[in-house]
Amino acid sequence: MRILRSFLVVLWRIWFYILMAIPILVFFPFLLLFTSRTKFYPQFFMIARWWAAFILYGMGFYPRIKREQKLIKGESYMLVANHTSMTDIMLMLVTVKNPFVFVGKKELVKIPLFGYFYKRTCILVDRGNQRSRKEVFESAQRRLNSGTSICIFPEGGVPEDTSVLLDSFKDGAFRLAIDHQIPIVPIVFFDNKKRFPYIFTEGSPGRMRVKIKEFIPSAGMTQLNKKELRENTRAVILKELMGGKSG
Repeated sequence: MRILRSFLVVLWRIWFYILMAIPILVFFPFLLLFTSRTKFYPQFFMIARWWAAFILYGMGFYPRIKREQKLIKGESYMLVANHTSMTDIMLMLVTVKNPFVFVGKKELVKIPLFGYFYKRTCILVDRGNQRSRKEVFESAQRRLNSGTSICIFPEGGVPEDTSVLLDSFKDGAFRLAIDHQIPIVPIVFFDNKKRFPYIFTEGSPGRMRVKIKEFIPSAGMTQLNKKELRENTRAVILKELMGGKSG
């Protein structure tokens, strides 16, 4: 029975990649247009949100979103969340309506079709390259100056040890938030690790709970407050994860 279940889960996970590809193929001409200029990014973002919902519901995932505070249209924010699954990208797009740009790892460029548009719309970071990190900050600053929000998973990747509930946070998101005096929006994904882990024979359909916590202001802070802001944000997310409840 266990072998049969694993086989069915593998087929179900292959379906995930098919769902990723279908909308990209259908909207390919529009995606090319909307990724050709930064001014078209809001139109691309609308398609990206539809794409994300198409995948989640097509996989049998049901987002359940609770908000302690709502984002204001036209304002810029620094969105941060725990990172345990590839579905974190889709769930973030479904959760947040304000246009935002991901800062993500360069390796995802290798995914067929998805990687092509990922490269054209996201801010890519090569964590082994110091120059790349500098370029990331410059790109993020341009986006923030244009009124777009930024999303960073501050753990810097999915922890290799699956028993880790929440890894330590890196500085990038908090440095940018202080530079631009924009609030941190802590977002908690409770179920993604269980629903769609990186272990290919595991996972299951079901609800995906999300909680947007009260924003953490950076106004008036300097880079001397970076560590404090980073650890306060991590503590907020960790407390929710340890409780395991969406409120």
